[in-house]
Amino acid sequence: MQRALGRWFDALRPGRACVLGACLLALTSGVGAQIAEPWIGGEPAAGVASAQLGILTAGEPTTSSIWTFQIAEIMGDDEAPATLVAQNEVPGTSTSTSPAKVPTPLQIPQHEPLTYPVAPADPAQIEPPTPLMPRESVAVPDRWRIMETLGLKDDPLDPYHQNTLKGDKPLEALSDLGPDWFLALSAISDSTYSMSRIPLPVSSAGAGENGTYSVFGKPNLVGFDQNFIFSASIIEGDTSFRPPDYQIQITPAFNFNYLRAQERGIVNVNPENGLTRTDGFATLQEAFIDKHLRDVSDNYDFDSIRFGIQPFNADFRGFLFEDSAFGVRLFGTRDSNLWQYNIAWLRRIEKDTNSGLNDLGAGLRRDDSFIANVYRQDFPVPGHTTEFVILHNVNGEDDAPFYDSNGFLQRPAPVGDGLPHHYSVTYVGLNGDGHFGRWNLTSSIYGAFGEDSHNPIAEQPETIRAGFAALELSRDFDWVRVRASGVYATGDNNPYGGIASGFDAVRENPDIAGSDTSFWIRQAIPLIGGGGVVLSGSNALLPSLRTSEDQGQSNFVNPGLSLVGIGADFDVLPELRVLTNVSKLEFASTAVLEVLRNQGSISRDIGTDISAALQWRPLLSQNLVISASLAVLAAGRGFKQLYDADHIGLPYSFLLGVTARY
Repeated sequence: MQRALGRWFDALRPGRACVLGACLLALTSGVGAQIAEPWIGGEPAAGVASAQLGILTAGEPTTSSIWTFQIAEIMGDDEAPATLVAQNEVPGTSTSTSPAKVPTPLQIPQHEPLTYPVAPADPAQIEPPTPLMPRESVAVPDRWRIMETLGLKDDPLDPYHQNTLKGDKPLEALSDLGPDWFLALSAISDSTYSMSRIPLPVSSAGAGENGTYSVFGKPNLVGFDQNFIFSASIIEGDTSFRPPDYQIQITPAFNFNYLRAQERGIVNVNPENGLTRTDGFATLQEAFIDKHLRDVSDNYDFDSIRFGIQPFNADFRGFLFEDSAFGVRLFGTRDSNLWQYNIAWLRRIEKDTNSGLNDLGAGLRRDDSFIANVYRQDFPVPGHTTEFVILHNVNGEDDAPFYDSNGFLQRPAPVGDGLPHHYSVTYVGLNGDGHFGRWNLTSSIYGAFGEDSHNPIAEQPETIRAGFAALELSRDFDWVRVRASGVYATGDNNPYGGIASGFDAVRENPDIAGSDTSFWIRQAIPLIGGGGVVLSGSNALLPSLRTSEDQGQSNFVNPGLSLVGIGADFDVLPELRVLTNVSKLEFASTAVLEVLRNQGSISRDIGTDISAALQWRPLLSQNLVISASLAVLAAGRGFKQLYDADHIGLPYSFLLGVTARY
């Protein structure tokens, strides 16, 4: 019975239901356990809520009784009592005594729902709205200053909270230009101490000191590099939702470097300059302006253009072209950022010899790259990005020889007949980066096609046909990531065949197989006795036989490379990571080396590169990173044939670095 009453009570206004409930409970309490089945019905009159409660008692199966209750529903009459109007006899049953006979309908049909008309609102009980009611808010000049209204202070030394110098709100000093001009500042201090043992040539002045006629000198080097890089970016626009309308960025850089060798003629071509070199340099690494041209969709797909000295990377891992060059770049997105594109013309800037920074005083090189690439996110599966790139490189540096600041000839390369030359080469590449399920995959494949007017090693014009492929597969297991990597760059197996098939990049900075913590990638290894070129450059993967990555020309008559490696990264602590890598290195072909060294049957085996590194982030962020790495090369038969391994000892590279960011 209580469930039946409850359903009816819920339909009433809360205050009235409580009064009626009290009456019914008082009435039914005398019936007690004899109540077998209740039912409700009745149709209320206007302004009155009424109910009929029928109770069939278990002791009298042929008798039913009805009590009709009425509750006043007049608005404001909250104290109106519930009264029992009548107890009626159900037709066909035994007669029951009742205090009053009131004719009333006994039960409404089952298919008609109960209705409860709502009394009209009393205007006296509802306050009309006030037109000039004061707002319960505080006006702010713009949405970026809400945090100030809440009492949060702007701390210029705190990059993690609201900071005007990090572009978190408009700069008042630029308010004359408009309401949404921002200033974003950043600073980097990068310090590196290095020790290495690599094959080095002996100078003519040093031969007598060694007491030997060997062409190999003392192999140890010690260096120190300090870079300070500052960046200031002025941005106009609502960058939280769309690209900036304008962006002007300037990045000055300052370098101090020191090098100590054990042989003369290493730090400078003049042996009289001794065994040490101290140098410094200042320049602009970036100086460009961005202009937002248009939005092409409601999702802020856009087209923008950038002009000036700007960084550019042609692929995900720096295999082909990574540089800060002068030029123009058109870029943008389509289909809610699923498609991204770049169309660029870039001319390389001459580099400072000892710092590797842009040398604006030396001007622009006659080395142009025309680039078009397109990225497709979530292809072929969600979480993987695919890139297609075409890069056409035109080098016209076939004029006067170029010497670096240490007096060494850089162009043309002092190898072979040493004649000036120019070349034109087109790279076509397909790259990928992302994951397939739990497997992370980075892949790259390039083909190079072009012409070289006169290769100094081949001593004749060459047609360029070369290829490159790289792959890195990794998977995470809790705090450990294991990976496998492979690289293959074609080599030239016939230097005089008219086809230059050794792959070379425009300017590489590879991130694979240990990257700059590995011996092979980190160190520049000179090809002693084969001309004034290096076997592989600093921060380079390819054995391209050029003078340097920064100032030399590309060379497509080279031995090529084959690399197979495995490694693992361990997140030992949230702030400490351990990186390890082992790579097996081989030449793709040694025909070019045999010609340059006038030495037959050189083995392809370079050796095994073994490296380990520590990265410590005491602040649990990239604002302060302390790193150390040690790499050794277990020389293979080919490396031993090229260099006096017994005289050199175990080649190694040690680095200690501290990087602080604001």
